[in-house]
Amino acid sequence: MTEGMTTEFKREYTDDIKKTIIAFANTRGGEVLIGVEDDGTVIGIPDVDGTMLKVTNAMRDSIKPDITMFLLCEKREMDGKDVVAVNVQKGTACPYYLASKGLRPEGVFVRQGASTVPATGSAILKMIKETDGDDYESTRSLNQELTFRDTERFFAGENIPLGQEQKRTLGLISEDGVFTNLGLLLSDQCTHTAKLAVFQGSSKTVFKDRAEFSGSLFRQTEEIYTYIDRFNRTRAEFPGLRRVDTRDYPPEALREALFNAIVHRDYSYSGSTFISIFDDRIEFVTLGGLPKGIAMSDVMMGISVPRNRRLANVFYRLHLIEAFGTGMLKIKECYAGCPCQPVVETSENAFKITLPNVNYRAETASEESLLSEKEYQILKCVSARQSVSRTEIEAETGLSQSATIRVLKRLLELGLIQKSGNGKNTKYHL
Repeated sequence: MTEGMTTEFKREYTDDIKKTIIAFANTRGGEVLIGVEDDGTVIGIPDVDGTMLKVTNAMRDSIKPDITMFLLCEKREMDGKDVVAVNVQKGTACPYYLASKGLRPEGVFVRQGASTVPATGSAILKMIKETDGDDYESTRSLNQELTFRDTERFFAGENIPLGQEQKRTLGLISEDGVFTNLGLLLSDQCTHTAKLAVFQGSSKTVFKDRAEFSGSLFRQTEEIYTYIDRFNRTRAEFPGLRRVDTRDYPPEALREALFNAIVHRDYSYSGSTFISIFDDRIEFVTLGGLPKGIAMSDVMMGISVPRNRRLANVFYRLHLIEAFGTGMLKIKECYAGCPCQPVVETSENAFKITLPNVNYRAETASEESLLSEKEYQILKCVSARQSVSRTEIEAETGLSQSATIRVLKRLLELGLIQKSGNGKNTKYHL
């Protein structure tokens, strides 16, 4: 007898037997013979019943998912001596792993020839995909050491319990009792992040502030909205006797755009959600284009096919979103009657919502009324063309080079014009 791809000899029971059984279950199945030397010499086991009990207890308590239905542990006589034979079938819930190590290479094993070796990260992901399919939410999380402090806080705020049974019903825990990727997204250990940047003016030339948000998606949503709200100023006007306050961005539109970015992004990508705040707009850029079979016109009509159906259901249960497909309609309603309208763009792998600052034009008009004669003269020259160089401005206005440079710098600081190109190729435009 010799060891091979589907055969392993053990002189006596040791903890390493768990790794071998996991490897057989993850590969092609096999048999472990306890009471046989590595060279095939049968030495027997003095306490067969005790050894069989150790094996079955260890497999039940130390390996996840449950592997016992794929095991047959029996007494066998070989060369007149008693040995324990552990027959292992290839499991249907690969990858199997040591509960104490989790779904990491140090906890997942496969068979290579006559050896048991740790599985690579890519091999683990491949096994998960083959077993669970392409549904990201229901796929098993690589991290099984998850906590839910922020999510439990949100559920408690709505007087909704979040015990093991609720986690299983919502899809945070699979039927096999392991955490899913949905559980990972709502856990304190969520690996996906959102990045936010604040720019001066209307271009990405000058940074004013930046931040990165991590943790549970509930925590990220809460912290991002609080951060954005700091930049959502209120403009007061007196069209009559009463004061009228207008926020730069309708709060409901901001809320819906943020929920869209969090709930509907494609989390199978590892990149971050990006939010950019300019003087005249806010941009939300998320990974993942439109779901297959859905066109932009469908989205604007309120048709919705949630990419993350279970995640959307959790937000719905917590009354954070009202119904699928209403977000874009609400955003449009918030800007009804405004001269500037939201813009939605999509590519194969990204989705972008741009919310305009409804007060920006009024503020710009106010600033224009305070411009000097030279500033107004150059601004008028720039607005008459799509783009214009400094020398062209000098020729048209008759201003000196130093005066033109000084006024252009002032208009750039006010955010009334933008600059593109470098050196002799520098151009100015509104």
